[in-house]
Amino acid sequence: MAESATEDLAGDMRQRLDLANATWQSGSHGKGDVQIGFIEGYVAMRDRRTPEVPALIFNPEEWRAFVELAREGEFDLT
Repeated sequence: MAESATEDLAGDMRQRLDLANATWQSGSHGKGDVQIGFIEGYVAMRDRRTPEVPALIFNPEEWRAFVELAREGEFDLT
């Protein structure tokens, strides 16, 4: 399968995920605004204050890369 076809299939799968059944965890011991959800092999990230806004959906490889970059300070505000 071509890479673009694989990406399209993955994107379609992400759109079909029912995040209502995700197990959500909050950062900062429940005081943070970011929540992470785990559902069907994907990782979702949303704003706790506005859960109705679409979540960002990562496959395990993307999530690992995001976490590594965050640990390296890639997303720190200057």
